[in-house]
Formats: sequence, C-alpha cells, structure tokens
Amino acid sequence: MTTPEPDLPSGSGDPAATPSVEGVAGFTRASRRGRWIDLAAVASFVLLGLWVTGRLWLNPGTEVRDNPSDQPQFEWMMAHGARVVTHFAYPFHSNQMNVPEGVNLMANTSVLSISLPLTPVTLLLGPRASFLLFLTAGMIATATAWYFLLSRVLIGSRGPAWLGAGFCAFAPAMVSHANGHPNIVSQFVVPLIIWRTLRLGEPRRWLRNGLLLALVIVWQAFLNLEILLMTAIGLGVVIGVLALGRADLRSRTRPFLAGLAVAAVAAGLLLAYPLYVQFFGPDAYSGLSRLIRGYSSDLASFVAYARESLAGSDRTAAGLAKNPTEENSFFGWALLVLVIALVWWLRRSVVVLALAGLGLLFAVLSLGREVRFENRGTGVPGPWAALENLPILHSVVPTRWALAITPIIGLLLAYGAERARELAAAYPGARGQIRFGTATVLTMALLPIVPTPLPVAMLDPIPTFVTDGTWRHYVAGGRSVVTLPLPDTNYAEPLRWSAATRLDLPLARGYFLGPDTRPTADPPRVALFGAPPRPTSSFFNTIRRTGAVPPITPQSRVNAIDDLRFWRAGVVILGPHEHETALRRGMTELTGIQPIFTGGVWVWDVRSLTD
Repeated sequence: MTTPEPDLPSGSGDPAATPSVEGVAGFTRASRRGRWIDLAAVASFVLLGLWVTGRLWLNPGTEVRDNPSDQPQFEWMMAHGARVVTHFAYPFHSNQMNVPEGVNLMANTSVLSISLPLTPVTLLLGPRASFLLFLTAGMIATATAWYFLLSRVLIGSRGPAWLGAGFCAFAPAMVSHANGHPNIVSQFVVPLIIWRTLRLGEPRRWLRNGLLLALVIVWQAFLNLEILLMTAIGLGVVIGVLALGRADLRSRTRPFLAGLAVAAVAAGLLLAYPLYVQFFGPDAYSGLSRLIRGYSSDLASFVAYARESLAGSDRTAAGLAKNPTEENSFFGWALLVLVIALVWWLRRSVVVLALAGLGLLFAVLSLGREVRFENRGTGVPGPWAALENLPILHSVVPTRWALAITPIIGLLLAYGAERARELAAAYPGARGQIRFGTATVLTMALLPIVPTPLPVAMLDPIPTFVTDGTWRHYVAGGRSVVTLPLPDTNYAEPLRWSAATRLDLPLARGYFLGPDTRPTADPPRVALFGAPPRPTSSFFNTIRRTGAVPPITPQSRVNAIDDLRFWRAGVVILGPHEHETALRRGMTELTGIQPIFTGGVWVWDVRSLTD
C-alpha cells in the first residue's frame, strides 16, 4: 500500500519533456473539471453550514436554545472588536463590563482576529448578525480549508478530501459547539498551520516559511488558544514519528528546524505582550477551578450519539456530557468500529499509525482525573490527574481533548477513501463492487451522525430604555448600570443589551472568567465565572433561582448600599423575568426607592444613595 506524502507535490518528472497539443487540451479539460468539482465541494459546505444554523437565520428573534449565556457573551465580544476600531479602545482589557474592576479579555474569548475584521458587519447589522456570520462562516471556512489541504497537499484526490473535510467541520463535536461557541467551530486556521509547518522542510526558504507560519500561529492565538495548543501537540507527535520512521525526510531536518526557530521567535515576539497581559495583567487568573477541570468525557460517550446527530436525542446523550455544548466524544459505535478497521487496514502507513496513536492519547486525556462510565465514577484514575495542575494545562478543560479526535478521524476517513479509490483503479473488473462496498460502509458509519439543525429559542426584545438611550444620563460621571438579576453565567442577557449600544452601556458584574480574589480562594486567584460574589449579588441570585425573597435585615440594607457604591451604580433596571415581582420587591425593600416603569423596564434611580 502507498500512502500520500504529507507534503506539497514536488512537480513533474522530465522538465525537458514537451507536451503534445492533445495533452495540453486534456489537461485543460481536466483542470476545468477540477475547478467545477472544487466549486461543488465548497457549495456543499455552504449548504451544510446553513442547514445547521438555518433556524437562526430564518428568525432574527431567536438564539441558540441549549446555551443561552454564551451567545450574548460573543455578541458583546463582537461589539468590543468594533469599539477597538471606532473608539481606539484598548483591545486586551475592558472597563465596560464588571465595573469598576473590568475584564481581562486576553484571558477570555475575545476573538479579536474575527471581531476586528467583522467590524463593518457589527456596525451596519448589529452584533447578533456578526455573531451569526462568525458561527456559520466559521464552519464553512473550516471545511473549505481542510478540503484544500487534503486535496492539494495530503491526499491529492478531491473525493476523499471532501469526505474528510466535511467530517472535520460538521462532526458531532463541532455541531455541539455550534451551540454558542463560534471560536471553537472556526478551525479554518488549523489546516493553514499544518500546511505552513509541512513547508518548513523546503530548502533555502526557511526564513520565509518560518515567518508565514508565525503569522498563522498569531492568527489562531487571537481566535482560540486551546485549539492552538492541541494543534501544536498533534503536529509535534506526528512530525516526530515521521522523522523517526521515514529516512527520506531526514534531509529536510536542517531547513525544517531553522524555519521552526524563526516561527517560534517571530510568534513569540508578536504574542509576548498579549500573553503577558493574559497571565500577569490586570484581572488575570491562575488556572481553572477544580470543578471545571473535572469536566471529562464519559467512556460510554464514545459509542453514543450526540443530541444534534440524526440518530441522537436528549435520551442518547443523557448524563454522558456536562452540557449540550460539550459533546466532544460522541462518535457512535458504527464509526468507532470503522475507524479501528481503517487503522488495521492502513497499518503499514507511518502517518496512519501516528494519527491513531495521537487519537488514543487525546481520548485517554479526555477521560479526566477519574474514568467515568455511564455517568458513574469507576475509581480508576486517569493520566490527567498527574497533569492537570501543570502550568498551561491547568487552564484546559479535559473533555476538550476529545475535540481533537475529530480532525484525526477526518484524516483517517480521507486516507481510507483514497486507498479504496486506488484499489478501484488498480482492479477495473472489481471497480463496481469496491465502490459499492465503500459507499455502504461509509453510509452505515456516517448516516447516524448527520447533523440536524440547531434548536433555537425566542428572545425577549431589547427594552427601549436601552435602545433609545434613556439610560445615558444616569451613568454620567463614570457610573454603571446594575441589572436585575445581575449578569452571570446563568443570566447573560444584559451583555446583549450592552452590545446593542456598542458597549456604551457600562455593566456592573457580568459573564466572564476572572480571578477569585476572596481570601478563601484555593488556590489563590483561581478562575471564577463572573466576579466574586457580594452580599447583594447573592441576594438577587437566590431570588433568580427560587423566586423567593430572602429575609431583609438592617444589615442587608447596609450591604446593598455598600455594593451599589462599589459598583458605582447610577441606575438599577429590571427587564422581563419569570421572577420579576420578587426581584422588584427585593430591590424596593433594600433601597426604600419606589421604581418607575419606563421603556419596558423597572427603574430605580440610585444616584442619591451612591453619591
């Protein structure tokens, strides 16, 4: 068996050969046909992207149902990118959320490599439109980038490339993350990193290739650092295995290492300051909490079907993932059997063996500190237990390691389909049977995981109090807007309101990752979703959860005034909420101020309390 070189084509055989007129005409026809095939492949990716996100496009008054917090956060981030362009705002930190402390945006999903170029869309059509374009185009671009990498570099055939690319972009894990994680489904830079890394071995081009690799690394760093880390580990393992197993590649070692050094230095220089801000700047945190680092893949999930797969449902995924956006390891038993068979069939290929070993490594890491099976602990420790407290790794959610298995399976499917194509060409008499067998096997494995459209939920309209700017005179002098409930990981609607004002509306608290600065934090400054709780935020959080107003004491009223002053509150507003009556009663009794209803919200003017 022959496996395509993981490198660019080296060119034709005899440079002195003169092609015939018939040969030129045949090449032209083949080239034209190839371009049409490319166009059809990209068109199919566009249709798939719109199929997955179509309900959001068809009804502008909706949001992703299964992750109502992350979409507002990304809309806020898109508005921040536009504000960087229009107001020359500092890109790596913002004081427009979590007044007065602000948010370290490098330590959050700021997606500056997308929000900055999409500024015209954000300004003209709004942050929801730019979020939706980011989500949909990210999936389409990911499939397209993988298609051209596979068809031009790794495989050389368009059919197998289409198969592998489609899986890389629309596999169950990717569709799961499409529920509000556009930065994760947008993996179109990963194939570019692979391509530029493979080019490092070219003689006499180490400087140029190193600089180009550095640029795509920086691009990915401002899109998602977690994906960049996984890509680096994956490339390191595969290239290391190739270097040991392929003697013909060792002549490229010197230019490869020289180019890699250039890329490391250039990317390091460009990212030095942003990474300093992320790890040591204002509001930086030190790793994720032990709770979040406990989010792992259930061993049973690898043969289960995800919610957004054709054969999946809430029942098939129940208890096997922390939430619908983290179904990273749901491949289904049929595909898992096919992958094992492919690895055995192509076992003479060093590339395939390296990919299989890498996939197994990521699968084991994703099991977390303790292996779980069908939502129960087994008592068997996972290797992650020895790694989770290491620098850098303490900021990784272990179940996300399984996300890196998706492109590995996509590559294995492409290599397998290419081998089947080669067999069909080598044995014309059995071509029909080979093609039928290949189509049957692929259908059995892939049909159950065909993606279904994302479920959506209706949004409450943004109150006119926000859209018409009534709030502006309340925040003069650096004051903030306090919303009820206060925004956090469970209620992020105020971030959408702020985004609609292009972040002119400053929010107290918010939904973000920040340091736990409480003396009891263990370890110190560990990441916390939102700001550390204050008495008044906890008071209203109780009402949000239960609908009941906690007992109000004189100390509660003193705490409320202290917290409003800490937040530099100019106004408190309450929009539509299932516990609206209890929230209104709680704030009224805490402050002694009767609210007025205007612009679709209840309004407490608290400037007299905070001056």
